[in-house]
Amino acid sequence: MTTQSSSRIAVVAAIIGNLIIAIIKFVAAALTGSSAMIAEGIHSVVDTGNGTLLLLGMNRAKRPADEIHPFGHGKSLYYWTHIVAVSIFGIGGGMSLYEGISHVLNVAPAAELGDPTAAYIVLAIAFVVEGGSFSVAMKQFLEAKGDLGARQFVRESKDPSLYTVVLEDSAAMLGLIFAFLGIFFGHLFHNAYFDGAASIAIGLLLMSVAGLLASRTKGLLLGEGVNPEELRDIRRRVESDPAVDRAGDILTMYMGPHDLLVNMGVCFVAGTRAEQMHEAIRRIEADLHGAYPQINRVYIEAESLPVVATAECPIPGSQPVPLEDRADRE
Repeated sequence: MTTQSSSRIAVVAAIIGNLIIAIIKFVAAALTGSSAMIAEGIHSVVDTGNGTLLLLGMNRAKRPADEIHPFGHGKSLYYWTHIVAVSIFGIGGGMSLYEGISHVLNVAPAAELGDPTAAYIVLAIAFVVEGGSFSVAMKQFLEAKGDLGARQFVRESKDPSLYTVVLEDSAAMLGLIFAFLGIFFGHLFHNAYFDGAASIAIGLLLMSVAGLLASRTKGLLLGEGVNPEELRDIRRRVESDPAVDRAGDILTMYMGPHDLLVNMGVCFVAGTRAEQMHEAIRRIEADLHGAYPQINRVYIEAESLPVVATAECPIPGSQPVPLEDRADRE
């Protein structure tokens, strides 16, 4: 199963689970008046909407290239994932934080608390449903990350849809625990502040998740390329071709989760004929496509004419020699 299919399964499961949970949480909030349950209801509504936005981004990313978007629409997923991060921070985290602070400021500590039975039942049901969604997301996540550590996978993955669902579901499970503790200790000590504090904790939790997602999607939107190890491997593959003297700058950028652009300058061995250059370029492209299936476009530019290849091939990162200086040297 491809990473893209895994991500779609996890997103759909999360949407269904969050929609069910949102309904029962708001029912419990209406019955108990719990601030923490209101925050959790908001949390689930936001997660449902976010899952829909992720699905929208995944569908739009598959649209073919056109005249206005010659490199395709792959970055649509990055854009909508960034909107999800903003939504979690502003709507989920902000409203939960506001609800908790408002509850603490406006409710007396010894205020009469409603019967928590309905809230406990709903939290138990929500935990089971959320756990099912979380288990599906984690299964797909573990398959996708392979031997990589979870943190390294999140840092290096170019498909944010899968780990976004895992982070949301993890926050949802932890939020349920916060809500339970707030209601439980509130009734145990007959203090309404615990309920408001739980809502505040849920808000801060959501803002933390949003901050992590925003930092990742920012890099993807700005045009992340391959990691240094992969870049070294690409350079090694290019320079191993017998017709290549050295590779110049190699520029890479992910246009989407499975769409990598590679642009490079290549200095060919002195005396290489045009036909031999074309053959070398085809070999390089075939080798890179075989090693990195996500490469969809490779642009190779000959950085010098064969006659002056050795003199004009710049070492990567060095400054080119001005034309007037070259004339003086000759």
